[in-house]
Amino acid sequence: MSDKSVDPRYVRRVLFTSMVGSAVEWYDFYLYSTASALVLGPLFFPADSASAQALAVFATYAAGFAARPLGGLLAGHFGDRVGRKSMLVLTLSVMGVATFLVGLLPTYRDIGVLAPVLLVVLRVLQGIGIGGEWGGAMLLAIENAPGHKRGWYSSWPLVGFPLGLMASTLTFFLLSGLPRDQFLAWGWRLPFLGSAVLVGIAIYVRLGILETRDFRAVQENRGVARVPVLDAVRTRPVHVLTGALAALGVGSVVSLYTVYLLSTSRAHYGTALVGLVLGAAAECVSVPLYAKLADRVGRKRVMVFGYAVTAATAVPAVLWLGSGDLLVVGTILVVAMGVGHGAAYGNLGAFLAEQFPARVRFSALAVTYQLGATISSFLPLAASALAGGVHATREVVVLFVVIEVVAVAAVLVTPRRPWTTGEPAPPGSLTTTNHARPS
Repeated sequence: MSDKSVDPRYVRRVLFTSMVGSAVEWYDFYLYSTASALVLGPLFFPADSASAQALAVFATYAAGFAARPLGGLLAGHFGDRVGRKSMLVLTLSVMGVATFLVGLLPTYRDIGVLAPVLLVVLRVLQGIGIGGEWGGAMLLAIENAPGHKRGWYSSWPLVGFPLGLMASTLTFFLLSGLPRDQFLAWGWRLPFLGSAVLVGIAIYVRLGILETRDFRAVQENRGVARVPVLDAVRTRPVHVLTGALAALGVGSVVSLYTVYLLSTSRAHYGTALVGLVLGAAAECVSVPLYAKLADRVGRKRVMVFGYAVTAATAVPAVLWLGSGDLLVVGTILVVAMGVGHGAAYGNLGAFLAEQFPARVRFSALAVTYQLGATISSFLPLAASALAGGVHATREVVVLFVVIEVVAVAAVLVTPRRPWTTGEPAPPGSLTTTNHARPS
């Protein structure tokens, strides 16, 4: 095993690479989310009913999440068999191409019903890309981490989420200063087209890294699984279930605040976008701090605190997020995203990775995180249906709080498992001895 993998300069490069690539992926993914709340409805789903238009837009938003398990499973399968690095480059490429093509799409007025069909196809490709990205970026960092710093190392790719969210939201906020007709005609396309430059830089950076230390140990010990996801589900079903529910609680925060409540604040969406930027900026700071804290006091305590804060914040958020008062909106989103989501999400990667052995870890992260995130993506659709597509209601808050309570219970009951790296395959597992040697 190369000494380069423990060189401090190389470790810093790995962490930086995992963060930059993840930030670009999330930037691309949440460009669509912000656009779905602001402009995609009238451009691709014209309708006489505001409620029908909202439902159509949110259904398309959810389609990207629905594709995430597929992307996660494909990347996880080959990431557990061939390696993490190649999957990271591939998923970033898929995401980049899909995002660029969204910026070139003709609208409903130009080509009719084919426009929303193509939009859904590209959104699905985005989902496939981000579905494989999350687990790969996480393992790039955590499988090179010392045992007492897994949370800290895993926080670097996780910071990519608020960075990407902040950048995409800020981009749309700046473009919203254009006259409305110009913004709808061409302004909204610029962020999608410009993402090609960021993707190219991120791919170049990723090509210069090595395979992770833990996966190389799996290869050396001939522990590569033939069907990793089946091994993970068969050997640790409880961890798969509780991991998915923990991810559901984290993903629901994003769906509620960055999509559903943003769409209900359309009359003051400039203020809401600024508040969202402030919340994402706060989370850039809080994620590594909470991860470092959890390395000392335990992940479960910190994650439960995060879920509780987001649940408590939902009530004032529903009442006042559309008020147009920047102080109120900014405070709500800083608390919800920077404090609550930062605590839960900032430890989710390490929490999930620690439940599974290295030979199935990529696939296990895919099936747990992506399943939870996919279910959470339907929250805007469900909330819009409960509220009639226009205004937030008490039922929306109850639904969100119940989800967070379920996530808390899942985290608390998850059994703790010892960390394993390149252990040989256990008897009776689905493994293969004809595997690729590390380069």
